[in-house]
Amino acid sequence: MPIYDLLIIGGGPCGLAMGIEAARNGLDHIILEKGSLTESIRKYPKRMRFFSTAENIQIGDIPFPVSDVKANRNEALQYYRKVAGYFKLNFKLFTEVDRAEQQADGTFQVHTTAGDTYHARKVVLATGYFDVPRQLGIPGEDLPHVSHYYDEPFLASFTNVVIVGGSNSAVEAAMELYRHDAHVTIVHKGEDFRRTVKYWLVPDVKNRVKEGKIHTRFGSLARAIEPGRLLIQDLNTGEEEWLPADFVYLLIGYIPDEYLLQRCGVALDPVSKVPTYDPDTFETNVPGLYLCGTVMAGVFTEKVFIENGRDHAAAIIDHVLGRPVRKVKELLDRI
Repeated sequence: MPIYDLLIIGGGPCGLAMGIEAARNGLDHIILEKGSLTESIRKYPKRMRFFSTAENIQIGDIPFPVSDVKANRNEALQYYRKVAGYFKLNFKLFTEVDRAEQQADGTFQVHTTAGDTYHARKVVLATGYFDVPRQLGIPGEDLPHVSHYYDEPFLASFTNVVIVGGSNSAVEAAMELYRHDAHVTIVHKGEDFRRTVKYWLVPDVKNRVKEGKIHTRFGSLARAIEPGRLLIQDLNTGEEEWLPADFVYLLIGYIPDEYLLQRCGVALDPVSKVPTYDPDTFETNVPGLYLCGTVMAGVFTEKVFIENGRDHAAAIIDHVLGRPVRKVKELLDRI
């Protein structure tokens, strides 16, 4: 088996940025991705548009041409695919990593769930967070009409839909479903939508709520899901109410795969799930194993995204090659 200079786990935008830096510096590399190329973006809502402008999510200094200021999902999928091809990045797709084990000589054996083993001098975890949805832990969460992902509205036209969550994904899904003839109710534990909702969405959704076209149950928790209905409890009064629900979308966010991190030997804070790493070099407590992108953020996934996560790659390569480490824009002091 060959020993790669660098093995990258994760083929999203930050994993690609890591591969580009490896290729530019003559390092023999391989990217192991459990799904398709940029799998997380492929699973985004089909008509989603990025919050960041195109230049802030481009990688490898390759311009990102878009039809508007901000890219949509399809444009991003095309762009990242083309950039990966341009740099001739080395991929093994649909290959899920089970663990990485450091050997006595400092190299790594990386084992896949299929039983294959790869060997590398250095390993970078760039797995993001979109594969691990937060769980409510309530009865019925695994029923077939319940999903932690939203893709398009047409399935739910002329049905009763309950969305649990109060952030961007919940608001965007609610607006699109309402405009495609779904009867939408938003359930959120807060007394209003979260302050992080995109500013241009706030007046739109609040006006639809005021008009009674989108219904809300703020200050409420989902307690159980059954076929055709969802039970909520008012946090102020304790009263319970069954809501009609042909479809339920639990859009309450996602977290990095803490179990993969632990199986690779990375120490985590027990509460925040933030892994142990050097904020300058992004090397973890395991020498030679690095973090790139949102995987380092623990439960604070809103702190790291493509436009600052992509910059970690250059610092990591500097450290791998023994060069002075370039400072990145965001060192995550707030975590």
